[in-house]
Amino acid sequence: MNKLKILNDPIYGFITIPNSLIFDLIQHRYFQRLRRISQMGMSYLVYPGAHHTRFHHAIGCLHLMQKAVTVLRFKGVGISKQEEQALYVAILLHDIGHGPFSHAMEHSIVNGVSHEEISLLFMEQLNLEFNSKLNLAIQIFKGEYPRKFMCQLVAGQLDMDRSDYLKRDSFYTGVSEGNINSERLITMLHVVNDELVVEEKGIYSVEKFLIARRFMYWQVYLHKTGLVAEQLLIRVLQRAKELTGRGIHLPSSEALAFFLKHDINDLNFNHAVLNVFAQLDDYDIVSAMKEWQKEDDFVLKNLCNMIINRNLLKIKIKDEPVKHKTLQMHIDDFVKTYGVSDYEAKYFVFNGEVSNQAYEPKQKVINILYKSGKIENIDNVSVKLNLLPLSKTVTKYYICYPKEKVEMV
Repeated sequence: MNKLKILNDPIYGFITIPNSLIFDLIQHRYFQRLRRISQMGMSYLVYPGAHHTRFHHAIGCLHLMQKAVTVLRFKGVGISKQEEQALYVAILLHDIGHGPFSHAMEHSIVNGVSHEEISLLFMEQLNLEFNSKLNLAIQIFKGEYPRKFMCQLVAGQLDMDRSDYLKRDSFYTGVSEGNINSERLITMLHVVNDELVVEEKGIYSVEKFLIARRFMYWQVYLHKTGLVAEQLLIRVLQRAKELTGRGIHLPSSEALAFFLKHDINDLNFNHAVLNVFAQLDDYDIVSAMKEWQKEDDFVLKNLCNMIINRNLLKIKIKDEPVKHKTLQMHIDDFVKTYGVSDYEAKYFVFNGEVSNQAYEPKQKVINILYKSGKIENIDNVSVKLNLLPLSKTVTKYYICYPKEKVEMV
């Protein structure tokens, strides 16, 4: 069977699958599930084109990693065949642990288990099936491989993950501010003492990359409508789990029913649970919500109706925390209007906060390589660009409550 396939990607054109191991991983049911996991959660309710999946993104990351390996080898950086393959595997599988709509499950029916932890569990299971061929990839994914630049290519300030999702999400949403030149940025990469650096002539590409990241977060990832839609989805799953715990049967797929019936956390998320999780995707959630609109529970049916028919809550973004008095006023209004309890009203009236930091200097620095051989932290390159606004964490506060004439079913 010919395993050196070529995929046609709308962003990069033709992408070549480099070897049979990568082909077999892509063909695996764990990875094929990513075709049914949206890359941007509920953002399609804001940007109609944002229907691309984690599968698209993972293949794009693989392509960029191939570019990075080619560039670094051309510049004399030693990368063995085993390391090359491990880099491809690590970046291909870096997001394999995402649940339905990408982040909603992490805050609702699975407690304290991040998608990174689930990705690692998937990789360990695949490693058993593929006779330990993923050992080095897992080491790189965990950030434990001594050649740090390889870990930085998978998870760093200028990693292949960010390089793809900014460009891809910009394309599918139509938000041009995020359209970075990822290929040029990769061309500017180099390695010194096994640490990733950027050549001096690439400094403005770095600046554009960081600015694009900030724009995309405020304009797309933290867009207020997408934010309220995701919060509603989280509350749908929380309410469904609560009702199931009371003994109320809710129609759903077997996989979704398992997570509604069981309290899953980081202590009991084992390989048996992983196999159930591997059967769960966006389709389970959407089909369940369509059915749950018919339930008797006021909270569940109305939350589902709001998402399915895009009749969302009103959301206000503020620079200061929402006052408790303001929140309680909206809760009281809801209780009076619909005759529900305070507890039930809080599913429809709530507040929270979001933050954005385009550059995280304390966690993973970006180093600039000058022609003289000198290496300098980009924080100190103040003559050419000012990173202070980009490294500052900006926090916004929001309150959500029903619109004046919201129709309850």
